[in-house]
Amino acid sequence: MKEQTLTTGRFPGLLSLWKTDADSFKRLLVLALPIAAQNMVQTLLNMVDTLMIGQLGETAIAAVALSNQVFFLLMLLLFGISSGSAVFTAQFWGKRDLQGIHRALGMALILGLSGAVLFTAAAQLAPAFILGIFSSDQEVINAGVPYLRIASVSYMFTAGTIIFQGVLRSTGVVKLPLFLSVSALSLNAVFNYGLIFGKLGLPEMGITGAALATSGARIIEMMALVLVVYLKKYAVAGSLKEMLDQNKAFIRRFFQRVSPVILNEVGWSVGMTMFTLVYARMGTEILAAYNIMDTFSRLSFIFFVGTANATAIMLGNMIGEGRSREAERIAKTILMTVPLIAAAIGVLIFIAAPVIPHLFNISDYVSNLVVQLLRIFTLVLFVKASNMHIIVGILRSGGDTLFCAGLELLPLWFLSIPLMAVAGLVLHLPPHMVYLFCLTEEVAKYISGVWRVRSERWIHDLT
Repeated sequence: MKEQTLTTGRFPGLLSLWKTDADSFKRLLVLALPIAAQNMVQTLLNMVDTLMIGQLGETAIAAVALSNQVFFLLMLLLFGISSGSAVFTAQFWGKRDLQGIHRALGMALILGLSGAVLFTAAAQLAPAFILGIFSSDQEVINAGVPYLRIASVSYMFTAGTIIFQGVLRSTGVVKLPLFLSVSALSLNAVFNYGLIFGKLGLPEMGITGAALATSGARIIEMMALVLVVYLKKYAVAGSLKEMLDQNKAFIRRFFQRVSPVILNEVGWSVGMTMFTLVYARMGTEILAAYNIMDTFSRLSFIFFVGTANATAIMLGNMIGEGRSREAERIAKTILMTVPLIAAAIGVLIFIAAPVIPHLFNISDYVSNLVVQLLRIFTLVLFVKASNMHIIVGILRSGGDTLFCAGLELLPLWFLSIPLMAVAGLVLHLPPHMVYLFCLTEEVAKYISGVWRVRSERWIHDLT
């Protein structure tokens, strides 16, 4: 019997599809749940940090939010490098090619550490200038300078952590990153409490204390991760010689697939920074509301971050093993499943939205704005979740990275950013209306992304 696919125009029931690929979906959950749990712990503890800093007032919230924009840019660069290298390592692991894995890890570390050095230098040498790009509020800039300088000390350590974690996950090792992240983030929360408020016998240092706690936790996490990887002799534990054993053919192939991912993530992160810049120019209260909304909206993505990354690992392994047709079928099933789960989560967030502002020491205006932004977010959650799986989970697993870059960047830079800037800075529309314009890109990405997956032209064997 000819295999039935979405391109025939006949959609088989989800239940029958889940039954057909039951073993694959069980494996997907085994991979996804630890990744989701790691992101849940990270989001919850970051939320605790936000709550602690929120007790210091709106200026402190805005100062930390702006300082973290630099870290956000770095993280997106590192995520691009890690995701790009994972395109290779997942397929290499499908063939059990350890030499290929070590080469890909070596190239990723070279790129990641180089980028971290540049970010650290900028944060150390010109923190006020960088923060001034986002805000003209001198009080916010002055509060953010010491935080940014201290936090930037950990950037190189963070680069090592992100890249090693990405390669480990590509080989199916998902519990170790979870355990170490939980430990490091818990330590961060404890020392945040002590150093922000002067508890546990520690000095009261406000947001400077938060920076010290965060930087220390990141350094400890990276050192522990590398130590365990080499003591346990995981597959990724290559020697320095093996990681530097590069050749022109591999470097060319690596950059051909990875550079679009880096361009994608950097371009997307700069675009998100443009959103923050517009909100900051609209006012400190609006920036504070957006930051609170963004922190809580990430909770809705915890499960999807796990399933999207697990999708990339599982489909990449399948492609490396020569099971491309099975990968295509599962990709289409995932695209039908994700919107249903996202819609259910969106309903819960919509109902719970009015409770969230009471956790912060903020004005009634900011509180009302947080609720408005959260409820608008829930209306497009199913589209955002689907886009994450299309780009991060499906297309990248097949090495279709150039199409991904265009899919991500064109709607962002030629649709959302111009519309939002005009709405917020020229027409001076209400903040919730401006936020609606931010989300127009998601609809455009979804339409094009579904078409690409259904076209079945996204799979490329990179090994």
